Amino acid sequence: MNRLAHALGVLCLLMGSPCLSAADYYVSPAGDDANPGTALQPFATLERARDAARALRQADQLLEGGLTIWLCGGDYERMAVLELTAEDSGTADSPTVWRSCPGESVRLLGGRLLHGFQPVQDAAILARLDEQARGAVREVDLGAMGIAAFGELSARGFGRPTIPAHCELFWDGHPMTLARWPNAGEWALIAGFPAARAQDDGHGGKIGQLAEGFHYSGDRPARWRDANDVWVHGYWAWDWANSYERVTALDLEQRLIQTAPPHGQYGFRTGQRFYFLNVLEELDQPGEWYLDRAVGKLYFWPPKQLSDDAPPAMLSLLDQPLVRLTGASHVTIQGVTLEATRGNAVEIQGGTHNRVAGCTIRNIGNWGVRVEGGTDSGVVGCDIVNTGDGGVVLSGGDRQTLTPGNHYVDNCYFRCQGRWSKCYVPAVLISGVGQRVSHSVIHDHPHCAILFGGNEHLIEFNEIHHIALETGDVGAIYTGRDWTCRGNRIRHNFIHHTGGVGMGSMGVYMDDCISGTEVFGNIFYKVHWAMFIGGGRDHHVENNVFVDCDPAVRIDGRGLDKSPVWFNMVYDYMKKQLDAVPQDLYRARYPALANLDRYYATTDGVPPEDNVVARNICVGKWFEAGWHAQEDWVRLEDNFVGPDPGFVAPDKLDFRLQPDAAPLQHGFQNIPGDEIGLRLDEFRQTLPLSPPTGS
Repeated sequence: MNRLAHALGVLCLLMGSPCLSAADYYVSPAGDDANPGTALQPFATLERARDAARALRQADQLLEGGLTIWLCGGDYERMAVLELTAEDSGTADSPTVWRSCPGESVRLLGGRLLHGFQPVQDAAILARLDEQARGAVREVDLGAMGIAAFGELSARGFGRPTIPAHCELFWDGHPMTLARWPNAGEWALIAGFPAARAQDDGHGGKIGQLAEGFHYSGDRPARWRDANDVWVHGYWAWDWANSYERVTALDLEQRLIQTAPPHGQYGFRTGQRFYFLNVLEELDQPGEWYLDRAVGKLYFWPPKQLSDDAPPAMLSLLDQPLVRLTGASHVTIQGVTLEATRGNAVEIQGGTHNRVAGCTIRNIGNWGVRVEGGTDSGVVGCDIVNTGDGGVVLSGGDRQTLTPGNHYVDNCYFRCQGRWSKCYVPAVLISGVGQRVSHSVIHDHPHCAILFGGNEHLIEFNEIHHIALETGDVGAIYTGRDWTCRGNRIRHNFIHHTGGVGMGSMGVYMDDCISGTEVFGNIFYKVHWAMFIGGGRDHHVENNVFVDCDPAVRIDGRGLDKSPVWFNMVYDYMKKQLDAVPQDLYRARYPALANLDRYYATTDGVPPEDNVVARNICVGKWFEAGWHAQEDWVRLEDNFVGPDPGFVAPDKLDFRLQPDAAPLQHGFQNIPGDEIGLRLDEFRQTLPLSPPTGS
């Protein structure tokens, strides 16, 4: 431990400096729970510090200046969740803070560091490995290390959450790849399916039944000696719905794969993408690994030669969150790294004014932080990278009373969410009433960056780029299918360089008749369909900049379609949602809801009326209306469409307007682009390194 830092801390306290609170406990991996918990004699465990803090709070709930538990530098291997309850609460004037000691690196680890890798000696294993892998793959006996609970691979993906996830291997802070074929970045394609029970897919094609399996091409599986625990991952029918399935039968002669029930929601479509995983024979390149669960041996091809000074490998084992707050209030977790749990990193359930601040959350099996219930809690100044599911969940407030939850994500950096579940597990998932996502950067995601439902949310000053890298029919900011989700504002965001397969991706996607959103002052650059209104009403799209999009704004009228999927959506699913909210309250807050009455008096469908698209700037392709929509159903007012209107430096992605630019003379308001994204503050002292935004 850094004794000098701790001694200075004590001196600071004795001198009455505000850098330390009135009550302090210290914890160190080199400490002892028999110690008094001082800087020079710290506790060893988080639980001992928690219990000491509880006792102190019981003696003096209003500790002047609050209470701080200082975590000294080092690794805290956690085999159980740190549970904080109402007993561990602070107050507004006397908060409780769990934080790292200044200048020290603190890691809460839900896994074990693996040592003792050896060359593979077993002739039977060597025979199964690719020739080039035999001299490179290393093995470690987990049983000899006392590790027996690994967690099982489970069906996972669209509509099928898995909590906790299976164990994973990490090296040098990065997730390694479970041995697969084809290798990462490549896909096999479904070659067909048994035709006897195939059904129409609703789009003029056929789709195979999940229980019947699908055909593959080639003879690659013939080299596999043991197919008892082989899995497949694919986008089986749609580019927005993936899942992992266990192979139960592999017919080499018919090249037919059958998977275990319960199956996913859709069938198999010829030409869709998939790959095999968890196959020892496919451990054929650096960074891949395989766990033989029957004997407890892990095989790994390290990216670099393992040596005494090489980073240790780490296996995630904890099947719970690292930290869980239940009913606690005024608690802050600050300045620590939370890593390698199979569950969520932090769960906040109920309570008020809790924060995860200035933390690094990485290599998580499920979500980074889940905030559910309570009020005024959030995540600020954190880096959240490499999660199996999404980044942060914000759920709170009451839609029956439109009371806000006031949860927030601010000044956070998100990279590489959706490592496993892929679809609809965004960097930030918002529900309820009155949440905020601001000043954050989100990139490198297979699907959507921000997904919201509910009312009165604010999404502002975020930069989103390089999302939808593996999926299609998706938006950087996405919502859909509810007439009553109104009062939401999307303003002053920079969305650019989005990906997408199939039908591509959107910047802001108002899907399936969602209505009543304000989209103001955003910048869209090199986005496919930048602003997409999918049948909805009462949207205000104003004062945005669209550059090199295809098109800037698109609208359709799917709410008028008489086919069963759309008719049932409008007259069954969405009608039930409309009827479920308090009518007087919602019609007073959102008067336009009353305009739906006349359409529900018949079954002729609901048109996309009362959308306003005004005072926007477009350089490139402008507006499209299709699929039952008519252009005159949209109020297009005072939009500037043409060449460069006078941007300051578009080659440097500076889309502010010069003072004499014509749109400024006609009501356009300059977008504060220099305020978008991350900023340095109390919890963020440096900016993360990320790929160039213009690439």
